[in-house]
Amino acid sequence: MTTLAFLASQSPPAQEARARLAARYGEAPLDRAQVVVALGGDGFMLETLHATQTRGLPVYGMNRGTVGFLMNAYSEDDLPARLAAAQETVLNPLRMLARTVQGVEQEALAINEVSLLRQGPQAARLRIWVDDKLRMEELVCDGALLSTPAGSTAYNYSAHGPILPVGADVLALTAMAAFRPRRWRGALLPKSARVRFDVLEPEKRPVMADADAQSVRDVVSVDIHSEPAIRHRLLFDPGHGLDERLIREQFV
Repeated sequence: MTTLAFLASQSPPAQEARARLAARYGEAPLDRAQVVVALGGDGFMLETLHATQTRGLPVYGMNRGTVGFLMNAYSEDDLPARLAAAQETVLNPLRMLARTVQGVEQEALAINEVSLLRQGPQAARLRIWVDDKLRMEELVCDGALLSTPAGSTAYNYSAHGPILPVGADVLALTAMAAFRPRRWRGALLPKSARVRFDVLEPEKRPVMADADAQSVRDVVSVDIHSEPAIRHRLLFDPGHGLDERLIREQFV
């Protein structure tokens, strides 16, 4: 039988589910587990993927949160059979290197997106480079983000960016409330692209950078690229994989 490690968010429904499942199926520590079962919502799934990224373990999520886009439906029955039939999706995160006004450099990984957001009342002024070529001299906006296919239905979609199929080797570059160029619709970039944002007037118009839930304030530049060396393995029930969910999301 597959050895399982159960991880749960701090919410009472997730903790209660963890206790029942561990009692029913047994559990192992992470260093001896073959599969991680994550119980919570999408935020907790991202936490779990970050926490287990060096172990190469597949992660099977069950929704004990709100939206659960990255999760499977919750059921306590037939878990070994569901795991045996599950289909695997591999995700590569984005790697961010942010530099601050104070000269500090900070790295972080993002499974969904790296976003730059204005910190104060004034719009951000950003300069955009792609593969060391200047592509936009000035973008005046509330912010901008670079999204993976997995994250394209999250913040990216709320900012009117495109939904990307998981298998597409592209990234979405999307602006939030672009003022100049007015109504700029963003860009689709190859997955291999290396993107750099320079913050213009960083002290007058401060900007913060977010990689999933990791924030860096007062940035002057942010470099972002896909990190193929890190492979997050997600398991989904047949017919309910991430590809199907991304397609279904476009018809609601």
